[in-house]
Amino acid sequence: MRIAVLIKDRCKPKNCSMECIKFCPRVRAGDETVTRGEEGKPVISEELCVGCGICVHKCPFDAIKIIGLAEELKTDLVHQFDQNGFRLFRLPTPKKGSCIGILGPNGIGKTTAIKLLSGQMKPNLGDYDDEPSWEDVLEYYAGTELHDHFKNLANKEIKSVVKPQYVDRLPKIMKGKIRDVLKKADTSGTFDIVVEKLGLAGILDKDIGKGTISGGELQLVSIAAALLKDVDLYFFDEPSSYLDIHQRLKVAHIIKELSEERKVLVIEHDLAVLDFLCDNVHLVYGDEGAYGVVTHPRGVRHAINTYLSGYLKEENIRFGEKIEFFAHPPKKRQEMNILITYDNLSKSFKEFSLEIERGIIRQGEIIGIVGLNAIGKTTFVKMLSGVIEPSSGKIEYDIKVSYKPQYISPDFSGSVREFFEWKAQQLFTSPFLKAEIFKPLNLKYLLDKQMDTLSGGELQRVAIANSLVQEADIYLIDEPSAYLDSEQRMVTSRTVRRVIEKSGKSAMIVDHDVYFIDMISDALIVFDGEPGKNGKGRGPFSLHEGMNRFLKDVDITFRRDEETHRPRVNKPGSYMDRTQRQDGEYYYSM
Repeated sequence: MRIAVLIKDRCKPKNCSMECIKFCPRVRAGDETVTRGEEGKPVISEELCVGCGICVHKCPFDAIKIIGLAEELKTDLVHQFDQNGFRLFRLPTPKKGSCIGILGPNGIGKTTAIKLLSGQMKPNLGDYDDEPSWEDVLEYYAGTELHDHFKNLANKEIKSVVKPQYVDRLPKIMKGKIRDVLKKADTSGTFDIVVEKLGLAGILDKDIGKGTISGGELQLVSIAAALLKDVDLYFFDEPSSYLDIHQRLKVAHIIKELSEERKVLVIEHDLAVLDFLCDNVHLVYGDEGAYGVVTHPRGVRHAINTYLSGYLKEENIRFGEKIEFFAHPPKKRQEMNILITYDNLSKSFKEFSLEIERGIIRQGEIIGIVGLNAIGKTTFVKMLSGVIEPSSGKIEYDIKVSYKPQYISPDFSGSVREFFEWKAQQLFTSPFLKAEIFKPLNLKYLLDKQMDTLSGGELQRVAIANSLVQEADIYLIDEPSAYLDSEQRMVTSRTVRRVIEKSGKSAMIVDHDVYFIDMISDALIVFDGEPGKNGKGRGPFSLHEGMNRFLKDVDITFRRDEETHRPRVNKPGSYMDRTQRQDGEYYYSM
């Protein structure tokens, strides 16, 4: 089966020389394979197009995709947005008593699947011209598990709630104190229970629209608002963003408990959390902006290992690069040149105090920074970058610093291309930066987009690229994995590591994704204390020692998967959990 897709935000009809028409042999033969439709954009006939590849190669903006798909998918088309538009094949199946995960890259239909299952959209089964009818949908799903689900949706006998992906947008659409917002959302009468479980008592009197609430707090408020609804089906779209590992596992416990009584679907890119939270997982593969295919469910361990392998054996499909985990040997830090020395730093605010023990950062190493939220990690990074001054102590260095903040604001009025031309021209002129940053981060198709229209993941990639391109001795990157899908996180970790190693510079990375920290770090600085009141930073330690200290404080243990060597959370009280605690090995042995 062949499909033709037009990526609309890449199509520039005013600047197009209509090469896709000029060079098509079928057009020259008299067939109208490609015509001009709405706003002068091309319309490709899938019946006439033979997929010769000329169209794809000749379109100056790579807006046209001719894709060959398995013939079996013809009968699995669930939704198509318009002619030459995005297509979704198959849907996940919600099940009571089991937490169902959805795993796949951004832009291939995961959120669309949630909208279809929640009733926000009605499946059109590929008939994009006519209004879809429930009769057609029910006939299509007759004899399947989804038939009863859509029948209940059609009869309005099922209620659902969706925890949105981009929680940082909530202050723009919600006003008032958090207490009032949550009480308004409460239809289950469980306000006090949910507030206690999520630890929200201390922020109930904060105003959600004043911009004083952190990303982690917004995430917890959003999750609480969903949990307070008395509905049949719960959807959680990326519930771990901005949360520290302790909060992530706490939320995972709550959602898993909920799934024993209600139907729950979760989209999650933190593989450690997904592994801990879900029983079965649907993989989603495809082509960003073109199509997405939802696979049949499989056990969570098998699903994640298949995702990391990039290959579906039963369908003989290669859908991504193989991602491998290695226990990289620690660098001999004593043989590396000293870049920065900091000595007993402290910073005091009205309600928070931070202390940093003496430490040394050496040239050519990547330091991971781990710890709970609101414990001083970002404050430490800002002190090193010169954004804020320490109350006491000293930092000895005379170097250039490149800093990517935790929260990125697209306050540039213009396109991504214009932004890079202003801030990072080297991306277009340096062969090294083109090969190591521009291409891996897939920035080509973002260039003509306006900065204020970028998604969270797109904006993150632009910010990371801009940070790495700057001429600096050390790169301070705060939460680079936020809003990136699992594959993008692995690519980003490799990109940062390769740039740092090849340039001989140093980097400090603040992040909560254990997989990301495991892949990118040579050493760790560990923060502990009481969130929101006091924090203390120690290190750098070796990766193993640092994670062992941190996880002991968080009170969880990790092991390596036997097949892929990836980190896996041990279930509390399991044999591996008890054995590792007894041996003092909270992180797997190296």
